[in-house]
Amino acid sequence: MLREPVASVVDPRAGGLSGNTGRYEKRLSDLAGLYADAEAHAALVASLNDPVVYAVEDFRPGSHSGDLIYGVTHMSPGRIGREYFLTRGHIHAKADRPEIYYGQKGYGLMQLESPEGETRIVEVRPQTICYVPPFWIHRSINVGDEDLVMVFAYPSDSGQDYGIIENSNGMRHRVLATDEGGWELVENSAYAPRSSETVRQLMKTYA
Repeated sequence: MLREPVASVVDPRAGGLSGNTGRYEKRLSDLAGLYADAEAHAALVASLNDPVVYAVEDFRPGSHSGDLIYGVTHMSPGRIGREYFLTRGHIHAKADRPEIYYGQKGYGLMQLESPEGETRIVEVRPQTICYVPPFWIHRSINVGDEDLVMVFAYPSDSGQDYGIIENSNGMRHRVLATDEGGWELVENSAYAPRSSETVRQLMKTYA
């Protein structure tokens, strides 16, 4: 049976998506363990009354192969010390599935990491399409001073694996604000490289 076509309207200012089938949000307390300065994180959670850092609205027609999930991510600006507000990050559970992001508002970064630990950064501004290839771990970071709004789409059967970042004690690099108003990559001293067997398993081609 054929599915009916659907039209969804994106609100580029508020980050909303009409006709969405789901919504979730992450508060600052949900990001515990992601920042180098745990005390500063806890203090900001308390002083700001645990604000929502990012919210996602999406349309999920199903989880079967051959279809797409799409939606909108809306992220607030902010910092923990020199580290910016960011998403938890993930690799797809079926690691050979790609994803795209399309900037609507604000200035963000897509931080990508290969299974072997190579880092790539793609800047995302309005009308920028960021292609995340298969097998890349990725997270979004708001490095601007206003809300970051992005549209995304990925195969319905992709799934998400958040543990790959946790098991390595974070991503290999941290993105830090500079005194000049820009950003820089700094090595994460706690980073634990993945074993060759872990990399081999990740790089398998999934059906």
